[in-house]
Amino acid sequence: MDWRTLPPLASLRAFEAAARTRGFTRAAEELNVTHAAIVQQVRSLESALGLPLARREGRGIALTEEGAALSAALTKGFEEIELAVAELKGRDEGGPLRVSMTPRFATHWLVPRLGAFWKLHPDIPISMSPSRELVDLTRDHFDLAIRFGDGNWPGLETERLFSAHFTIVASPRLGLKGPLTVEELAEQHWIIEDDWPEQFAYLSRQGLDISSIRRTHMPTEDMAASAVDAGIGIGAAITAMAQDDLDAGRLVALHATEETRLGYWICRRPGPVREDLRTFLRWLRSEV
Repeated sequence: MDWRTLPPLASLRAFEAAARTRGFTRAAEELNVTHAAIVQQVRSLESALGLPLARREGRGIALTEEGAALSAALTKGFEEIELAVAELKGRDEGGPLRVSMTPRFATHWLVPRLGAFWKLHPDIPISMSPSRELVDLTRDHFDLAIRFGDGNWPGLETERLFSAHFTIVASPRLGLKGPLTVEELAEQHWIIEDDWPEQFAYLSRQGLDISSIRRTHMPTEDMAASAVDAGIGIGAAITAMAQDDLDAGRLVALHATEETRLGYWICRRPGPVREDLRTFLRWLRSEV
């Protein structure tokens, strides 16, 4: 890199803050300098580049096409610097791995296995954040995310952990034995989890009309799972999540199919992988 060809770092930093906050005043507050200093740095940058980058608009600023392109590149670059520094500090301070995942994955797959991981690696702390939200790994400082979907998340490196093979399950209390046909399934009372769109897509592909089956809706996955366990009705489950209960006889399989599109994916930011994360990834793969 030839630093002599680049404008001063101070002017790049001032412009990035002004562009991101859409105002000189907010940028000045963020960088703890005066409003005039931000304006001077931005004008100096425009002069060095020979291009207008921003113009005043109301109480804020609007970016030119060139300004928007430069702003996006600078923000990404500064975020990468921030991330690298944070990872180095976290590594030095023994900070935990921060992992975002869906509540279903945490409850039914990861948590039951964590004890085995910590027996092997007691020196690697993990901070779990179960959430349905798609977190921004860079902005929110997560090392890893386990997401449900088709693996298409631009800007992230993704790796399928396992496919989402679905199984229709029931409590042994109901006295049902599989496999059941779609017609027989449609005659049962169903437990439907409201906030699980993948479930609706799967049942529809099996030829089940959710609007016409007898059903009880549950607002959370824990309530839906408890209702199925109690024998109130049958429900859909991702096979990998229900396998322990199926093997132990706490649930019985009524209908199973393979879903090739959807699955649980390991998602991480591109770039070097810290050693404790590398160890955790190896262990995740070994558990599948």
